[in-house]
Amino acid sequence: MAFGWHRRLEANAVVFFILAFLSVTVGGAVLLIPPYFLAGTIEPVAGLKPYSALELEGRDLYVREGCNTCHSQQVRPFKSETDRYGTYSRAGEGVYDRPFLWGSRRTGPDLARVGGKYPDSWHWLHFKNPRDIEPRSNMPGFAFLSERELDLATASRKLAALRDLGTPYSEAEISGAEPAARAQMAAVAEGLRVAGVTLDAVQEKSETLALIAYLQTLGVAVKAEPAQQVRLGEEAR
Repeated sequence: MAFGWHRRLEANAVVFFILAFLSVTVGGAVLLIPPYFLAGTIEPVAGLKPYSALELEGRDLYVREGCNTCHSQQVRPFKSETDRYGTYSRAGEGVYDRPFLWGSRRTGPDLARVGGKYPDSWHWLHFKNPRDIEPRSNMPGFAFLSERELDLATASRKLAALRDLGTPYSEAEISGAEPAARAQMAAVAEGLRVAGVTLDAVQEKSETLALIAYLQTLGVAVKAEPAQQVRLGEEAR
């Protein structure tokens, strides 16, 4: 038989185990070692900043509630996608995401460019009852988030842990994480009031505000790039 040689390998358990182990080891090394040498070679897109303490809390809520299981954050480089969502996604957008949330499932629309697309009041209403915004929506309501006060007890520790992983947070940002988050939350709440949303004492400190703050950051740096390039060109002249 032309391929009978493999029978001798399969019949010798020790030899077969050693060769299989070497194959998996070499394959794993080829897959895992190169990224260590690439660390730091991917530059953030122009204008991209690490998440603020409140935005980071909102991102954690986004993951906790499973939003990433229905909404991708990955615009693929196809005309049908860029026409709908905007510029295709690049690695430099996710340098501060641990883990990244690109995903591939779209039960709901992609959210990679949702930042600034709708006002905060739109998101507030949408979380309370998506059918009030889109009658055909199959998204569950998240009104309960507006009745739960955001816990900021671990805000500083989260930023410190991310700094250890390479996110450039300053000592002042880490130590002042909780008051900064509360100040940003108050600004979001005030914006909602101006838009006609009535908030009670719990709602003005609720988890919904953190989630809104997070969503409003998505894709903002990328969408601002053309304007930045125009200004740079004008300065060069």
